[in-house]
Amino acid sequence: MSVTIRPYRSGGWEIDIRVVTPDGARDLRERRRAPMSSRSAAVRWAEGRERVLFDRLVSPAPDSTSKKEVPTLQAFAPRFIDGHARANRLKPSGIASKNAILRLYLIPAFGRKRLDAIKSEDVQRLKAQLEFKSPKTVNNVLAVLSVLLKKAVEWEVIERMPCTVKLLRVDKGTAAFHDFDEYERLVEVARSIDPRTLLVVLLGGDAGMRCGEILALEWNDVDLVKRQLCVRQSDWNGQVGTPKSGRLRYVPLTRRLTAALVEHRHLRSKRVLCQADGSPFTRQIVQNRMILAARRANVKKGVHILRHTFCSHLSMRGAPAKAIQELAGHADLTMTQRYMHLSPAALDAAIRLLDEPRRERGLG
Repeated sequence: MSVTIRPYRSGGWEIDIRVVTPDGARDLRERRRAPMSSRSAAVRWAEGRERVLFDRLVSPAPDSTSKKEVPTLQAFAPRFIDGHARANRLKPSGIASKNAILRLYLIPAFGRKRLDAIKSEDVQRLKAQLEFKSPKTVNNVLAVLSVLLKKAVEWEVIERMPCTVKLLRVDKGTAAFHDFDEYERLVEVARSIDPRTLLVVLLGGDAGMRCGEILALEWNDVDLVKRQLCVRQSDWNGQVGTPKSGRLRYVPLTRRLTAALVEHRHLRSKRVLCQADGSPFTRQIVQNRMILAARRANVKKGVHILRHTFCSHLSMRGAPAKAIQELAGHADLTMTQRYMHLSPAALDAAIRLLDEPRRERGLG
């Protein structure tokens, strides 16, 4: 290695640096003007450049084959499900939903694309392909894509988000429910079918339980003395987990729900709803019973509409939003607010404010 310093006639210093590998196989030379005017400063700068050039010379040449290969979306999908959904112990229904979205929408659209090759225009094209799906369904698909790409960045599979994922605007609207006459008609029809159909209707409409919570309800969760039940678990295709909100709740029993539970009391199973041989009810059995009852009562079909009916009737009879939130097990008041426009008590109280005498306040 050698460093030569020569003065320019016009002032300043020329630096001539030559470095050679220990085996003499490779060398590197650099000639340039020093960026400082004094000789001592130029020498120190040249010595620093000499070290930089030597490190560059002895460092191995970059190997293009060692560059990390970015996987396709289809190849990364199982890692995403295992490393995110299962590792974070998402509910079985949530894992199944993500798998379905990947299988039905994302893999057909982007499966062969590398993750870093998915661009914003590709996302917009996917939205156009889903134009006949509801905005909520489209947003569910986009949300899974967004989380998948963010996990790829977090796990250093890709350097940055390759595209922008913007959700569609969704009108919240109102939840469908049975009015008072429709619900009473449905209760009477369910009573005429059998006690188990009646219990399904009352657990949904008088206690606000979700279908999975109805299926998982056990006799240990029912206190007929206190007239109260505890919602602590939910059944999804035979897999039992916590309710959707992630926490248990207590719901007082109405008189007719208490009577229905007393009449239905059995020892065939620890589950409240079971078949004659003690095997538990399935989601399909509950849905079939509700289809039959709704058809005979001439009302809208569905199990979840009973839960909307529960919240709507409470609101229409003036129950506070916080009480409805606790009874229904909503994670926050945002969901409960969907029903509060039905509360005549709240609306009437707001209008009555206009009837109060105006108070004039003097100045000074």
